[in-house]
Amino acid sequence: MHSFGFFWKVAIVLVAAITVTDGTVAARKASTRRNSVGMEFVLVPAGEFRMGSTSEDAGENEKPLTAVTISRAFYIGKHEVTQKQWVKVMGTNPSDFNDCPDCPVEQVSWNDAQAFIRTLNAMEDSKRYRLPTEAEWEYAARGGTGGDRYSADLNVIAWYDKNCNERPHKVGKKAPNAYGLFDMLGNVYEWVQDWKGPYAGGKATDPKGPARGKFRMIRGGSWETGAKSCRAPHRLDASPGFRIHAVGLRILMENK
Repeated sequence: MHSFGFFWKVAIVLVAAITVTDGTVAARKASTRRNSVGMEFVLVPAGEFRMGSTSEDAGENEKPLTAVTISRAFYIGKHEVTQKQWVKVMGTNPSDFNDCPDCPVEQVSWNDAQAFIRTLNAMEDSKRYRLPTEAEWEYAARGGTGGDRYSADLNVIAWYDKNCNERPHKVGKKAPNAYGLFDMLGNVYEWVQDWKGPYAGGKATDPKGPARGKFRMIRGGSWETGAKSCRAPHRLDASPGFRIHAVGLRILMENK
C-alpha cells in the first residue's frame, strides 16, 4: 500500500448544537477533523467520570465503581467505521450485511481491527490512530452524563433487538450524545484496546487494563442484543480472533 502522508489534510469544522427531546442530552459545539478516507473525528475533552454501574441492569464485571480521570483530550470516530471506509483502507469487505456501504463494518476481529489501524497509519504516514481504551470509550459514550445511557428513550439513540429489523443500519441515523457521537450504543459492538480484567475501584488516571490476558473487551451492545446490553458501562469479552456479524469498531485519533 502506498504512503499518502503528504495528502493528509485535516479539516476543522464546527458541529452545530443539536436540541433533542425524549431525554437526550443536547450535543455541544465540537471541534472535528476529517481524514483522507472520509472518517470524521470528534474532540472529547479531558475530564473525570465514574466508570462502571450499580444500576439494576449492571453485571458483576461493571463493579466496583471507579473514579477515573481522563487526563488528555482525544479525537474519536464520530461514527463506527463503515464498510466503505474499511474497503478504502483494506481493499475488501468482510461484512455479512455487505449490501450497505454506509453501515458499520462487521465480522472483524480484534486482530483485524489492529491490521486496519496499522494500514491506515501507514497510508497517512502517521502513528495517531488506535483503538480507545475501555475508559476512553466509556467516557466518550456517556457524553458527560452520569447515567447508563445518554437518553431516557433507547429507541431515540440506538438500533437494538426491538427496532432493528434483524440487521445493522447506516451509521448516524439515531440521535447523538452530547459530544456529537453517533451509535455509541447499539448497531454493532465495538472493540476496545484492553485485555479483560476487573475494576480496581478507588481512583485511577488513564487506566489501560491488564498488561496481558486471554480475552479482549467489546463495548456498546448491538443490533441483535437487548436493552440491558445497550448501556455505556456494559462489558463483554472475546478472544482476539473472534468474528461475528454484530461486532465492528470505532477508532481513536490522538490529539497531536
